[in-house]
Amino acid sequence: MKESLNIAIAGATGYVGIELVKILCKHPKANIVYLCASKSIGRTIKSFDKKIKKKLPKISDLKKIEWNKIDLIFTSLPNGEAQKIAKKIPQRVKLIDLSADFRLKNLNVYKKFYKINHNSKKLIKKSIYSITEFSRKDLPNYDIISCPGCYPTSIQLPLLPLIKAKLIKTDKIIIDSKSGYSGAGRKIEKKLNDDNFLKSFSAYAVGSHRHVPEINQELSKASNRIINVNFTPHIMPVYRGILSTMYLDIAKNISAKKIYMFLKNYHKNNFFIKIAKFNTPIGTSNVLNTNFCNISVCMGNESQKVIIISAIDNLIKGASGQAVQNMNVSYRMEENLGLI
Repeated sequence: MKESLNIAIAGATGYVGIELVKILCKHPKANIVYLCASKSIGRTIKSFDKKIKKKLPKISDLKKIEWNKIDLIFTSLPNGEAQKIAKKIPQRVKLIDLSADFRLKNLNVYKKFYKINHNSKKLIKKSIYSITEFSRKDLPNYDIISCPGCYPTSIQLPLLPLIKAKLIKTDKIIIDSKSGYSGAGRKIEKKLNDDNFLKSFSAYAVGSHRHVPEINQELSKASNRIINVNFTPHIMPVYRGILSTMYLDIAKNISAKKIYMFLKNYHKNNFFIKIAKFNTPIGTSNVLNTNFCNISVCMGNESQKVIIISAIDNLIKGASGQAVQNMNVSYRMEENLGLI
């Protein structure tokens, strides 16, 4: 384990990038050497968030990075950019990506949903898709780490264990997710001037959201059979947070209470996963500005139905916090270092 890590952040001025900076500022083994962005060159990161008090390097162009000076780069960039960087960096430098560039294994699916070609097939095979709770043992062996999307994180934390244990049926999974508007990135700021935007909420990308193939890919992998979920996302008039509600059919001779007991036992040693009391509605209030995920198991309106609710902060457990959690485990540090 290294005494400290020299780190570059590409995409430092976006919503996720700012959160990443704030987390790493309080991380005892993180030394931020470069803050990179395509715009705002020469500005301070404090001009984007006054809560950042630590003296940090000014924003610079990615091309200015001297790779021999860093151990790790976080990429929080538009889709298509991380794969280019991955081709250029020395093998000794780890890359932790928060875009979709290394999430999908099928390049045709990637092109269909992200409207660009993927040109790093060999690097996809050398990368790991990592929700930390499911990949701790393998993380240190990879130099390219792909962090899941925010919606898929909230969904997989409760569903993957249940699917692997064959406790739920997989042919009619219905998922309703609601996110704060920060999930759309800084481009959403143009809409904030519309008074009605912050007085209403709406569904979007119905049946075609970019995270659907990612969710299907990982659930299918866990099940060893093809799974296609019914997923509808919504934007809420709040800045941050995700609440995912999953409507599930239970396997024969299984009850909602057994589902609850199983998840409680499964996640008992996962520090950042908290299981609420059985049949208790939950919201995002307890997870905002944290790396925690709260999960609640509730009875459905029929005996063979169960409703699972999952709450995370989309900018932290759904992005920057999970990225740092992956970093900690990858370098064999304490998993919660800098995150509590």
